[in-house]
Amino acid sequence: MSVNTVDIRPGVSVLAVLRHLNYKPWYALAEFVDNAVESFSRHRDTLRQHQGEGCKLVVNIDVDTTSPARISIRDNAAGIAISEFGRAFRAAAIPADRTGLAEFGMGMKSAACWFAPKWQVRTSAFGEPLARTVRFEIENIVNDEIEELEIEEEPEAVDHHYTEIILENIFHIPVGRTVGKLKEHLTDIYRVFIRDGVLELRFNGDVLAPQQTPILEAPYFRDTDGPAKLWRKEIQFDFGDGLSVHGFAALRETANTAKAGFSLFRRGRVIQGSGDEGYRPAYIFGSSNSYRYQRLFGELHLDGFEVSHTKDGFRWDDNEQPFLELLRDHLDSEELPLLKQAEGYRVRIARTQLSNSATLAVDNTARAIQERLPTALPSISDAPPVDTPDEEAPHAGTLARKQLEIRFRDKDWRINIELTEDPSESQWLVLSDAAASTEQPRSLDIRVSMVHPFMVRFAQSDSEDVEALLRVAAALALAEVLARDSGVRHAGTIRRNVNDLIRQAFSDA
Repeated sequence: MSVNTVDIRPGVSVLAVLRHLNYKPWYALAEFVDNAVESFSRHRDTLRQHQGEGCKLVVNIDVDTTSPARISIRDNAAGIAISEFGRAFRAAAIPADRTGLAEFGMGMKSAACWFAPKWQVRTSAFGEPLARTVRFEIENIVNDEIEELEIEEEPEAVDHHYTEIILENIFHIPVGRTVGKLKEHLTDIYRVFIRDGVLELRFNGDVLAPQQTPILEAPYFRDTDGPAKLWRKEIQFDFGDGLSVHGFAALRETANTAKAGFSLFRRGRVIQGSGDEGYRPAYIFGSSNSYRYQRLFGELHLDGFEVSHTKDGFRWDDNEQPFLELLRDHLDSEELPLLKQAEGYRVRIARTQLSNSATLAVDNTARAIQERLPTALPSISDAPPVDTPDEEAPHAGTLARKQLEIRFRDKDWRINIELTEDPSESQWLVLSDAAASTEQPRSLDIRVSMVHPFMVRFAQSDSEDVEALLRVAAALALAEVLARDSGVRHAGTIRRNVNDLIRQAFSDA
């Protein structure tokens, strides 16, 4: 075995700092895959002449979590030629051609040092009769200020081509759910290369394959009797300075909070939006409980944009808001308004699921009635009747309040709807009704307590649950007002009894 050396100056001291980069493990592993894809792409014609048109890049990632933990990444790309060793093993040595996936001269070094204190690269370049190995032990390199590393050489067939990177004594050991997330994210990041047949990516022997997302096919929600449409559209726009966007946007057939969102690509590789981390800016997707947040997805390829050196995000400068504004206009254009459909479309769940939900609801409610009602009923039924208060209760702990005005039977009504967190309020629903005077409209104040045990049990974080119960409360309040106007005496008794019943009988499990 012969031995030569490779110069790793300057920047040796930076190798120790790379361990503290803010990487996520899938982005760190992606650096090695990027290098393999770049090598294969640059030498594709030569490799196909040698192996035939059907040759493809195969990358194997193997994670051994037994102590000491070890990760290996092997590929059958063109290998690292001896003429490239100086750049390949020197920190921040920017390649002459930066148009591909390897553009910063840091990927392999930064990812390897982030993962492990000790690593090695063994490679055989196509057309060269040697396999070469370079070993990094970061602590020794930094402490001893080593500026050259030995290259171990051994004979290899000239038509063999590969690179194997071995990371030893891993700092960040992927275990448990992280392994599943690694596979999920890597599949997403390289989905275009995998779909196009360029790359076969394996993780612990499993071939990673992207799944196609079923797209909603349904009538527009405002025309339910109209023809079914496939809710997918092409997206393409240009906003100058060499910046452009193309791809598609669509609605998922089945809503999924974890899987919705955009994937943002650059040069065929996902930069943002892999796995369960879809790109979902509030300007387009709204809040996390909106229907858009659960249904809208797509693939957008951004040309001309810069990325971070770890390739886990775009450097937007001042371009993100213009990008979002143009994207939103395209998404909701009238010929296929994706955002409106996402918000307005509702799926009637399958009868089996509906039956299961109904059975559970009836069983739980019946149990509550059987266990709690015999104790609650006597005091409630014996209480004297009451009428609707005509003085507004004091405000405290208001969470949200909305005032609206309507005209009914030649009278102006001012209705205030409020959600409160006042801990001193024992009632679920509070109503006051100040009759109209000649100068002032009739004033109704409808208030629901969010800290009432009933709301704490059934409606806290999900806005639709809160909205549903608030609508029921408003209906009860307005029904009471209308009954009183029709001559029903003590119309407030029903509301008083509802308040008492849900506190004493229907709030507990």
